[in-house]
Amino acid sequence: MKRIIVTGANKGIGLGIVRRLLSEYDETFLILAARSLEKSEQSVSLLLGENKTWKNRLISLKLDVELDDSVAEASEKICSVFDGISEPIHCLINNAGVGDSYLGMQRVLDVNTWGVKRVCEAFLPLITKKQGRIVNVTSASGPNFVAKCEANFKYILTNPNVTWPEIEVLMYECLIKNIKEPGSISPYGLSKACTNALTICLARENENLIVNACTPGWIATDLTKNYVQSTGKNPEEIGMKTPFEGALSSVYLSMSENVGTGMYFGSDCLRSPLDRYRSPGTPAYVPE
Repeated sequence: MKRIIVTGANKGIGLGIVRRLLSEYDETFLILAARSLEKSEQSVSLLLGENKTWKNRLISLKLDVELDDSVAEASEKICSVFDGISEPIHCLINNAGVGDSYLGMQRVLDVNTWGVKRVCEAFLPLITKKQGRIVNVTSASGPNFVAKCEANFKYILTNPNVTWPEIEVLMYECLIKNIKEPGSISPYGLSKACTNALTICLARENENLIVNACTPGWIATDLTKNYVQSTGKNPEEIGMKTPFEGALSSVYLSMSENVGTGMYFGSDCLRSPLDRYRSPGTPAYVPE
């Protein structure tokens, strides 16, 4: 049985990932992690209402990626539930995220980048060393951000030898710049570019694991609903896909056999560059 943790799994793309894995891979066991245990349990109930045979393949987990204590308690809970299994997790899917929050850049980075780092540090000891996996759900906003960056930022965010301290310094520099020049930097794009860079770092430091990032695509979720409303159209009319469709790339990276490591993938499951957008359906990115 392949046990998979999905953060932010109570709705949207996270729930789509869980639903797709349950539907397409009978050997999976899903751990639905969410800030609220009640919401996680409600999502488990929703899924069981769709298919009662999933009963023995689902559990809920309280995990707030912003809080050290919550992440530590979630890790301890998994150790307790799977007592006696030294490395119980096949894959960690870091899906929890926020958009350009009214609370500012600090909150976006706390969730989308520092949150991923925090969860990875806590759960790495629990991931099987036999081709265990980490999938970081990012966004095309990351490469789009890098494409417009000044040269030194672009170098850091695409460097195959990038380190976490370098990424963290860059984030602090952006926080300071955003105070001096409000609105000059996209918090969301920055956070996703930094998490793509973190993915490279994690892959290099954990050679026994398969660590990748991916974009789900242009998906109808709570993060995009305000934009949809502003257009006066429905999601389908503006080319948006469902969360189930948006789960494709994450599911591919968590389960497919022939997958490399330390890369960023498009919503069509093909490798994409870190510094510019690649349209789905075009050839896969090949480094020079």
